[in-house]
Amino acid sequence: MELLTTRHVSKSYNGRMIIRDISLRLEEGELVSLLGLSGSGKTTLLNILAGLVRPEEGQVFLCGQDITGAPGHVSYMLQKDLLLEHKRVIDNVALPLVIRGMRKEEARKKADPLFAPFGLDGTQMYYPSQLSGGMRQRAALLRTYLGSSSGVALLDEPFSALDMITKGQMHEWYLQVMARIGLSTVLITHDVDEAILLSDRICLLTGTPGEIHDEIRIETPRDQRKEFDLKPEFLAYKQQIMGILRRQMTA
Repeated sequence: MELLTTRHVSKSYNGRMIIRDISLRLEEGELVSLLGLSGSGKTTLLNILAGLVRPEEGQVFLCGQDITGAPGHVSYMLQKDLLLEHKRVIDNVALPLVIRGMRKEEARKKADPLFAPFGLDGTQMYYPSQLSGGMRQRAALLRTYLGSSSGVALLDEPFSALDMITKGQMHEWYLQVMARIGLSTVLITHDVDEAILLSDRICLLTGTPGEIHDEIRIETPRDQRKEFDLKPEFLAYKQQIMGILRRQMTA
């Protein structure tokens, strides 16, 4: 079932077209990556999906409902975790619920059962400074999940600041969480390897203005991708993607 879709979306700033005629779909349980060179309009597109920016042309639909320019329907996480250092982890995580009018204790009760599936059990009363980088990202992702009832998460390079080992662990963990809680995700990344390891489909945003001309489906099921980056299929996907991006750089 299609959860989130755009139809022929275009956006410009100060007379300069940033993205043009983009139609994108996210199906239930999917992870779709937006991969492209800097300046191709990936973040602009994510802001439109989140309802933070209204396109000049086109529409955004969530479960068939037009949400164009209407924020608050889907979750959105930026690169930085943006945890509030003076608040305990459980209060950071429950913040979206409190903002929507829920009492603090009720918000805590709703957030608490999710600490275990998100690998955070026992950290509820910690402060962010007591968490590792990976744990902070997990807390930020849990807060993102609680920020929307739609089961759709928009992530803007959430793992880019992590070291290689932690990033690999977070990749495995995030796919497990997606499967466990039925989350669907649109992910921005500049990392080709990350896109192949995580995605069901990769949409290549190329050109100026940015357009989606190429979509690559990763046929290997996500639950069979342990050490996938060591296999010939992975290299074939990477060569295909790098070839498209190199052609764009020289166009």
